[in-house]
Amino acid sequence: MRKFVVFVFCLFVTLSVSSQEKKNFFQRLFEKKQVVVHDTTYVYLVYYQIDTVSQNAENGPEIPMPFDTLPTNDRFQKVVLFNDNTWTYYDIEKPVLPDSLDSDHWYTDQVHAYRDIQLKDLPDEIDIPLIDSLHPYCIPAEGKIVSGFKLRRGRPHRGVDIDVDYGDPIYAAFDGVVRCALPPRLTGGYGNVLVIRHVNGLETYYGHLSKYIVESEDLVKAGDLIGYGGSTGRSTGAHLHFETRYMGQPFDPERIFDFEKGSIRSAIFTLKKNYLNIHSRNGKSDYQSKASVKRTVHTVRSGDTLGAIARHYHTTIDRICKLNGISRNKTLQLGQKLIVK
Repeated sequence: MRKFVVFVFCLFVTLSVSSQEKKNFFQRLFEKKQVVVHDTTYVYLVYYQIDTVSQNAENGPEIPMPFDTLPTNDRFQKVVLFNDNTWTYYDIEKPVLPDSLDSDHWYTDQVHAYRDIQLKDLPDEIDIPLIDSLHPYCIPAEGKIVSGFKLRRGRPHRGVDIDVDYGDPIYAAFDGVVRCALPPRLTGGYGNVLVIRHVNGLETYYGHLSKYIVESEDLVKAGDLIGYGGSTGRSTGAHLHFETRYMGQPFDPERIFDFEKGSIRSAIFTLKKNYLNIHSRNGKSDYQSKASVKRTVHTVRSGDTLGAIARHYHTTIDRICKLNGISRNKTLQLGQKLIVK
């Protein structure tokens, strides 16, 4: 019993000393100024009083340099360790949306938020900043593109399909806020889907997930784990359906990301209105993109055949098949849209 009492007393004294040391440390912090250079690792302290810095006869004042970071319970806060055995908290910048973005068209119960915005309402060209020294990017999933931004079997495929296995990690592409996290019964073909709105005005879609682990209104940083690959919704196998949209209008994600190299194409992306068209893919010239916007599209009606459609528009069956990626014996569906010129 006596040994136990002695042990408790020693523990109390130790905790009291540690608490006092911690208090003294924070008192010293108020005498310093934090300067963020790049990210959590690149932090250094500038002292107001030069006499508090240890002097070096040859090199002048020695400023503690960071060498590592540690996580905390708050994912927007890190502990930075310095080479003089001191440490400090560093608050990572939280994604903050301009009022015009988080109050305008902010719907958490539907996938598409900008249903009333038409293409004619958008500017002909806009520069969209994607990354800088404090705002990185992340390829949303590791895998090859198995289907691109195009008409597929006569229907628009408004994103890219990335080959993943069930349970593969899916990451946020940029800093942002989750606008909606919805199950298959509310999303149609998307299955389990996440839509993230980013500080630059873009939205990214992540479809067919087996599971998502974030919810609407959650803040996310680029590279945060947000869900897992799957095949929910209208899908024939595990893959990630990934879309990039501006004011609800989709454009080819490969204009932003080089998925093969796992990199971003530029820090600032110039979005042109002619990119906001299912026929305008990355790699096409502006002339080709503008020409593709002027395509003639036919809506299949009862009794239509490829031959009859070709004759009506003074073209050929082979040309229609090539434009739409279909075969000559393709069965046409009522309401299906076909590019004919």
